[in-house]
Amino acid sequence: MLLITGATGLVGSHVAQRARAAGMRTRALVRGPDASGWLQQLGVEMVEGELANPQSLSRATAGVTLIVHCAAKIGDWGPVADYRDVNVIGLQNLLSAAEADDTLRRFVHISSLAVYEGRDHHGTDETTLIDQTGADSHTQTKIEAEQLVQRHIRERQIPATVLRPGFVYGPRDRTALPQLLERLANGQVQYLGSGEQLMSNTFVLNLVDVIFSVLDQPAAIGQTYNITDGALVSKRDFISTVATMAGLAVPQAALPLKAARMLATISEQAYRMLRRTQAPTHSRASYRFLGQNLEFSIEKAKRELGYQPRFTFEQGMQQTIDWFRAQGKLPAAHSAHSR
Repeated sequence: MLLITGATGLVGSHVAQRARAAGMRTRALVRGPDASGWLQQLGVEMVEGELANPQSLSRATAGVTLIVHCAAKIGDWGPVADYRDVNVIGLQNLLSAAEADDTLRRFVHISSLAVYEGRDHHGTDETTLIDQTGADSHTQTKIEAEQLVQRHIRERQIPATVLRPGFVYGPRDRTALPQLLERLANGQVQYLGSGEQLMSNTFVLNLVDVIFSVLDQPAAIGQTYNITDGALVSKRDFISTVATMAGLAVPQAALPLKAARMLATISEQAYRMLRRTQAPTHSRASYRFLGQNLEFSIEKAKRELGYQPRFTFEQGMQQTIDWFRAQGKLPAAHSAHSR
């Protein structure tokens, strides 16, 4: 029995689809029945509950042998307490519920490459210590969540594996790529610096391959793995590919890195002073996404898990854009001229 948290999200929904295609008994923790119709059609068992409700988690983990924990509060703006309630306290509740049963054989925690220090990275691997304080509430609590899982591995011997994907993209994305498409449609995207800094892109189906590989390999217990598409692309190539495939104008404008860093600091200070609930366009998180070189090594996953990314960035992004177009989720068509 596989339990998936965050099964209505980007990663979790693809885990559920792969599990059911393989004939696995699959259960999902869902907040309510409204968003779970598609999962029910797949034959996924639903348990209503929330990470903040330990009683509901006991129902969800009963008899479960495998857990893939994808649920998290995402974004890069807002009080850290709001993120901690889900990403850390909710995780603690899930771990406690799972450990109370005597059936768990594997726990896969989906972390993030954002747990590393907010700087340029050139081939950083898992021997590099993670950061202690993230640049925003999301990364701070993802760091705390991973540290929590590592403590349970050491002290409670929970059979857990930590996966650190980069920027995850793919069909059913409801957050990051829709925002990028909207900003591209409105002509609001500009490169930071040269735009030649590398992305840490991870196609969702490549990540799902690793998840199921980990579930089958006892040697992966207690281990942590960086996961990307392998052949990374520059920020400029990433953005121009998305724009071209979506039929939108390819951005040309660029902002110097020093000016971008200064603008991020000023914008965040102003937004906090004004108590804005939406993130500023320029922030430390957006600077990291667009301004820093994010090249991480996946040699450990290749060596220990036999990981060979099945999909290139171009193949993965084409599937993603095709899905958005089929769902009518792309902005109105624009001519593909340059700005």
